[in-house]
Amino acid sequence: MTTRRQPTTATRVQLLPLHAGHQQPFLAAVRTSRALHRPWVSPPATPEQFTAYVERMQAPGHCGLLVVRQGEADSLELAGMVNITNMVMGPFCSAYLGYYAFAGFERQGLMHEGLTQAVRHAFRTLKLHRLEANIQPGNAASLALVRSCGFTQEGYSPKYLKIGGRWRDHERWALVAG
Repeated sequence: MTTRRQPTTATRVQLLPLHAGHQQPFLAAVRTSRALHRPWVSPPATPEQFTAYVERMQAPGHCGLLVVRQGEADSLELAGMVNITNMVMGPFCSAYLGYYAFAGFERQGLMHEGLTQAVRHAFRTLKLHRLEANIQPGNAASLALVRSCGFTQEGYSPKYLKIGGRWRDHERWALVAG
């Protein structure tokens, strides 16, 4: 279900499908973003983890999209990452949405632009009906981001995901096409 279409463009960012050739800039961005990501997310931090991540994102039912700031043609400025995962089609047409910014690109509206494009991609290209994002209650920036993109809170899930070795509570936010 992963698409290989041309990058989607907006004013300041574009989405690029994640692939193995992104390993070096991705791992460098993860390294510089450790403080920003902790305790919210644990992205792949080693070449082996990155390889497994790319393989998972290229499997049916998953879509990994880099949020890249538009700039010089020879530079790849990774502003963030968006994952659309566990897509279930048929009468459900739903998937999970995960995302994170990279250090130096946070709080500039770049992830809002990237997430807006990813939502459009999910609904128009992937033909999904619903996206669900699960966010830790203390992650104010992430909650503000999904709210600004039109998501609404649907509920609360105690000890929902294991992140950083701990089961963490999450709020459930969703957006429906149309």
